[in-house]
Amino acid sequence: MDLEPVITKLDRIAGGRAAGEKADDELVEHPRTRRAFTWISWLLALELLIGLAALVVAIVLFAQGTVLAFPVWMRILVVLGMTATLFYFAWRAQKGYRWAYSRLRLFSKIFPVITLVMAAIPGLFPFWMVTEQIVFSLILIGIADFLDSDHMRRVFRRPE
Repeated sequence: MDLEPVITKLDRIAGGRAAGEKADDELVEHPRTRRAFTWISWLLALELLIGLAALVVAIVLFAQGTVLAFPVWMRILVVLGMTATLFYFAWRAQKGYRWAYSRLRLFSKIFPVITLVMAAIPGLFPFWMVTEQIVFSLILIGIADFLDSDHMRRVFRRPE
């Protein structure tokens, strides 16, 4: 089963007109680039684990009769959806696509701000979820740090 046509369409939706632009293969295969993406992948896997743990906690609490507000369930779904999207961006960026690097870099900076602002709203989320949001944000800030390194910006800079 050839998934390339589907992936190409997804890239076109996510990357727009620049969907086909790639960074230099030599720079993408550089050991520092590979190492950065290895760390980013592990951090995203940790994000996924945290999101799944939040889902398990919510299900257990619900099974015990605790009523969880709608924002709690939405937060869980959004975190899992965001993480899946970030994995896609990271995968495509590892292949050298500039648009994917750009999206991953942007969202790893925006999501922590949104998450921390929501965590600061009194009474919106239970304490365990506020803690989860803070940890989630810190991990994303770590991902942004890898993406903002001089080396990574040089790898994915726009051609002149």
